[in-house]
Amino acid sequence: MVSEGGNCMIWWWIGNLLLLLVVIPTVILLLNRVIRPAFEIKAYARDVLDNGVKLTGTLDAVPRLGKTRELTAVARQNAGRYAGALERLL
Repeated sequence: MVSEGGNCMIWWWIGNLLLLLVVIPTVILLLNRVIRPAFEIKAYARDVLDNGVKLTGTLDAVPRLGKTRELTAVARQNAGRYAGALERLL
């Protein structure tokens, strides 16, 4: 017959085995399910930052768009006058 202290030790070892074989692998699995997407998000955020920095370099010409618009309007007017002059000559 097992004494009261020995019975308690058996339950203690059963609890240790359950912790080792069930609880810890479950925690690792759940942690892995959280950490993997977090690392993917970190990589996507890094890509967004890199591409955003590269994009700002291409936006340097935006303030000059107003001048470009004015110049194209003048060119259209001149082309219209040129076409009118050609029509009169022919």
